[in-house]
Amino acid sequence: DILLVDKGIFTSRERAKASIMAGKIFVEGRRVDKAGEKVSIDSEIIFKGEEIPYVCRGGLKLEKAIKEFGVNLEDKVCMDIGASTGGFTDCMLQNNAKKVFSIDVGYGQFAWKLRTDPRVVCMERTNIR
Repeated sequence: DILLVDKGIFTSRERAKASIMAGKIFVEGRRVDKAGEKVSIDSEIIFKGEEIPYVCRGGLKLEKAIKEFGVNLEDKVCMDIGASTGGFTDCMLQNNAKKVFSIDVGYGQFAWKLRTDPRVVCMERTNIR
C-alpha cells in the first residue's frame, strides 16, 4: 500500500488498501491481496478498476441511497455518526452539504482531506449517546 502511494497510483494508504483487498491490484501480472506484501520498487504495478470518488467505499453506499431516495443535500447541515474514515462525510460534501458534523468514538482514522475541510466539524472520541 505504501508503494502505491509513493508511485502516485493512489492519494492515500486507505484507498490503496481498499483496492488491494478488492483484488484490483496486480504486480507483475499476479493479483495481490495483502496490503503489507513486499514487492520490488521496480515491479510493474497495474490497477484494474475504477477510482473511488470518496475517501473510502462507504461513500458509494450513501451515494446510492441519495440517488435512490432522491435526497437533496444542497445547503443542508448533516451529521455522520460513526464516521470512521469519512466516506459518508465526503459523499455529503460532494453532494453540496453546507456543513457536516462527523462523529466517531475512535480517533486517528478520519481522512486528512476531510479533517482540514472548513465545512467539517470532526468530533473524534465522542460517543453519540
